[in-house]
Amino acid sequence: MSEQSSYSIVVGVDGSPSSKDALRWAVHQARRADGRIDAVMVWDTPALYDWPMRTAEQLDRATNEALRRIVRETADEADLARISTHVARGHPAKALLDAAEKADLLVVGRRGQGTFAHALLGSISQYCVNHSPCPVVVVRDEKP
Repeated sequence: MSEQSSYSIVVGVDGSPSSKDALRWAVHQARRADGRIDAVMVWDTPALYDWPMRTAEQLDRATNEALRRIVRETADEADLARISTHVARGHPAKALLDAAEKADLLVVGRRGQGTFAHALLGSISQYCVNHSPCPVVVVRDEKP
């Protein structure tokens, strides 16, 4: 008899209000399904032109610290045990789809830190909806 894995949710986090709302939604869903969450934050060098020169290890560490801080600020203490964090490098949509390869659900915010803040559906969330290996929930931000 094979062991059945628990319900798995991948959620994209970039620090935007929309991604924090997506994380809160994912936590609520994980509670209901007795599941686990993999909170994923992605960095890519081309998006960081104005940053001082840093090594990949420094960027990984800084991104991981930011992600952990956002998770602690957004989730209740009781839910932290069900959340793991994951830092990836590359294009955000590709990294989220890779992380969601074996997930039951992918959760993203409607729009993130990109430059087209007034888009109805952000390019990352739209790409995920069209190419995800699992169902996708797009959570719109609570405040316009």
